[in-house]
Amino acid sequence: MDSQVEISFVIPVFNGSQTISGVVEQIHELYADLSIEVVLVNDGSSDGSEATCRALQEKYPDSLVFIHLARNFGEHNAVLAGLNHALGAFVAVLDDDGQNPPSEVRNLYDAIREQNADVVYGRYRIKRHGVLRNLGSRFNDKMANWMLNKPPELYLSSFKLMNRFTVDEITRYSGAFPYIDGLILRATSNLIQIDVEHLERDESESNYTAGMLVRLWLNMFLNFSITPLRISALLGLVTSLASLGLMVAIVIDKLYITPEVAVGIPAILVTIAFFAGIQLVILGTFGEYLGRIFLDQSGSPQFVVRYVKGRERDD
Repeated sequence: MDSQVEISFVIPVFNGSQTISGVVEQIHELYADLSIEVVLVNDGSSDGSEATCRALQEKYPDSLVFIHLARNFGEHNAVLAGLNHALGAFVAVLDDDGQNPPSEVRNLYDAIREQNADVVYGRYRIKRHGVLRNLGSRFNDKMANWMLNKPPELYLSSFKLMNRFTVDEITRYSGAFPYIDGLILRATSNLIQIDVEHLERDESESNYTAGMLVRLWLNMFLNFSITPLRISALLGLVTSLASLGLMVAIVIDKLYITPEVAVGIPAILVTIAFFAGIQLVILGTFGEYLGRIFLDQSGSPQFVVRYVKGRERDD
């Protein structure tokens, strides 16, 4: 590690050609008193992000590293690619759209040193995300409390600052489906949060889609918890006991209560369909786990770097 770098700013870039320049400019203006580096990771953008990031690297050749991924791998994979290249004693993760003010990293930096924490999360005073992103964040937060044993009061923001110890622990992970906050919760419980500002987007539309949120939830549920397997086992047990009870009730009803009433075929079909659905849910859960194990064991990559430009690491 280069001990001269105090803070690394890791920024995953996805279709951020219109916003990333302003973020990088602010960082260099605000942190001229510190030794910093900016690590931009282009995650398969379809706009002019690559050209914009290359131009920024040429403008700041001594303090900016540009990592160009071969295709889109997802935000958390891109962040992990950046963490693997970051050299700072502390590493900040922020978005490319200007909603995470670079000025707030100073407050995160002061807090993590004053409280000797491993990670400090930025908790938004007022969230400026869209409806879909807000609903997804709430759902993600509740599930993390349950599945990852996250402290209920801790908000898992994408805006965070980590020390070198935590970054080194996170980058040990070699699986194909990383979830950064899950890796943090695995590594340490020395976590704090402070209130930060959250700005309106510089552009009107978010890059987040429902598909991205689902992929994130699956990574959290299936890669960092066995709770879904336990739910499947419990669901199977409950439905088995319920069906046994219903069978006994049907026999009693037929023998002693209403023997003249025939057992209806529609009721049988509905019952079969219900339990077949339960079985498919359980088998699907097991199949998803096995599929991910297969992809991990077959060497499915976290990310593929096409080239790195900056700090004498040009390929």
